Amino acid sequence: MEMIQRVPQLSAYLAADESIDHEHPLVREAAAALRAGVVDECAYAKAAFEFVRDTIPHSLDTQDPRVTWRASDVLRHRTGICCAKAHALTALLRAEGIPTALCYQRLGVVHGLVAVRLPGSGRWVRQDPRGNRPGIDAQFSLDGEQLAFPVRPEFSEMDYPVAYDAPHPAVLRALRSASDLESLWLRYPAEL
Repeated sequence: MEMIQRVPQLSAYLAADESIDHEHPLVREAAAALRAGVVDECAYAKAAFEFVRDTIPHSLDTQDPRVTWRASDVLRHRTGICCAKAHALTALLRAEGIPTALCYQRLGVVHGLVAVRLPGSGRWVRQDPRGNRPGIDAQFSLDGEQLAFPVRPEFSEMDYPVAYDAPHPAVLRALRSASDLESLWLRYPAEL
C-alpha cells in the first residue's frame, strides 16, 4: 500500500514523545539487546518486530485487564492491544534511527500497525506486530505485506493510507483514559 506521510520531514518519524518514549532506559536497554548480533537495519527491524509480536501478548488474547499506551509500559508489563504494541515497536525502531510511522486499519474497530522506512528503500512498508495465534500469521516482510488481518471492503473495512508521526489522538485518548480493558472498549474508536 502506498502511504502518505502526514509530516513531510522524515525527522518527525524519529522523534520521541510521551507515548513513543524511545529515550526511556527500558526502551534503550531492549533496543541494545536486540541490536547485539544483527548486521544491519533490516535485520534489526525484523528482530524488533519479532520481539514485540512474539514476547508481548495481545491483551485480548490473554484477557489481561491492564491497559498500556506508553512504549516503556508495554515493555515493562508485557501486554498491550495492537496500538500499544505498535507504540512499543515504533519506539524500538526509532531508538536505533529507523524512521517509523504509525498507521491504522478500520476492522470494526481501529487496528494499529507500523510502517518502516529502511535506508535505501524510499518507501514505507507496513508491519503488524499484533501477535500471532491460530488463524493469524503476521510476518515481517519488505517485499509484500503479511498483516494479521486483510481488509474486507464488503464489511466496510479499510486501510487508512496516512503514515502518522505520532499516535492518532482518538486512539491515544481512549488508551489513556481507560482504567481497564473493559472500559477501553467502551471508548475505543471504531474509525478515524
